[in-house]
Amino acid sequence: MSLINVTNLTFAYDGSYENIFENVSFQLDTNWKLGFTGRNGRGKTTFMNLLLGKYEYRGSISASVEFSYFPYHVADPSVLAMDAVEAMHPDYEYWRVAREMDKLGLSDEVLYRPYGTLSNGEQTKLQLAVLFSKENNFLLIDEPTNHLDIQGRELVSRYLSSKRGFILVSHDRAFLDGCVDHILSINKSDIQVCKGDFSTWWENKARQDAFEQAENEKLKREISRLEETAREKAAWSNAAERSKFGVDPIKVDKPKNYRSYQGAQAAKSMARAKAIEKRQNAAIQEKSRLLKNIERSDDLKIFQTPFHTKRLVELKGVTIDYGDGAVCENISFSIRMGDRIALQGANGSGKSSIIKLICGQEIPYTGEVWRGNGLKISYVNQDTSGLRGKLSDFARESGIDESLFLAMLAKLDVPKAQMEKDMSALSAGQKKKVLLARSICEPMHLHIWDEPMNYIDVISRMQIEAVLREYQPTILFVEHDKAFCENVATKIVRL
Repeated sequence: MSLINVTNLTFAYDGSYENIFENVSFQLDTNWKLGFTGRNGRGKTTFMNLLLGKYEYRGSISASVEFSYFPYHVADPSVLAMDAVEAMHPDYEYWRVAREMDKLGLSDEVLYRPYGTLSNGEQTKLQLAVLFSKENNFLLIDEPTNHLDIQGRELVSRYLSSKRGFILVSHDRAFLDGCVDHILSINKSDIQVCKGDFSTWWENKARQDAFEQAENEKLKREISRLEETAREKAAWSNAAERSKFGVDPIKVDKPKNYRSYQGAQAAKSMARAKAIEKRQNAAIQEKSRLLKNIERSDDLKIFQTPFHTKRLVELKGVTIDYGDGAVCENISFSIRMGDRIALQGANGSGKSSIIKLICGQEIPYTGEVWRGNGLKISYVNQDTSGLRGKLSDFARESGIDESLFLAMLAKLDVPKAQMEKDMSALSAGQKKKVLLARSICEPMHLHIWDEPMNYIDVISRMQIEAVLREYQPTILFVEHDKAFCENVATKIVRL
């Protein structure tokens, strides 16, 4: 067993006045299977880059293991996968890599294909096999599920559950529960380490949040009562103080030491007022320590225009073939008002092609595709790489209300400072939130989302689940997050 010690870590990007981390200290055991969670833009990838020594920082990070990062960037995808393996791990031993590949369901045949011809899922599994074949290696795994279908996620989750010594960034609740034994959480005000899987951490967080909310309400009532008492005591004290000077004609027969008596009473009232003020300040200070890590999860609202018929789209016997074999065959289903349809299937089964066909893109197909006359579709693509420019320009070009759009992004926990940046500078999760916020604001008949939850943090996923259940828009989506599908879909179409 060895430890990764983080002591007084402070880091900010060049040109930024805001620290990503400030005087952060904690310990990690290199024997743990560590899930890493936190809202988009909080610094998960940044922290892993700090472990890799990519940035300068204040404080210290010490460890007796080497770090490897997933995903590994293969500069030339045209090389054989075998050559890509050697670039990832120059001293690899074939038998070790082959053993890990077998556990991940990969055959040796993939090593003799050009790396770029491997599917995203195959590339993910091959990289994990190579990196886990290293010795004295602590693996930093950054969102491996984004290119895995449901079956692939289950396989990789089982594989990781048999390993030790890694940090795993993922927002897929079921995936994390299947393979981690500790959670590292970047919160609003600190970083916490918790023993257990994601569900254990979430339950503990919910209990802590509920306790702090109750304590906050109790302290608010206590502060209000103390403020009222303090005002009364201050009034009594002032009255007693004034009575020390001058003569009260009603009390002229009082003993000569009456003024001394009144002075003592004034002092006593003042002391009481000071004591109440001290208790009030202590209560306010205690209250200020609460709620710092309670995540804002404001309710969203989705805009949808009713359609003139209940049936919006229908496919009958659709086959899509790009000329080298059909990607899907004989597909038939319909989309009716209020349907929330999860389109499921293994990678390469034609899900994105079906979506593009329904959206009206030029796709080679046979069969029948019917779309309602005047149907308006809001489409969220998988790819966010083209997002550039100002959010205000993006809203105007999209034909949506800028104020409403920015309000939706704020509710999805995109900070105001980030909204002022060029979109190309946003994190992957924040970029995806831009596309989702636009779609939520568009008054369309049908929403079509292709892998919308890639890079999206857990709390935002729950917000989006809630708005889809409450407003019940008509939506067709491809998503491999098992919990999201179970919580949202009213129908499942399997390819």
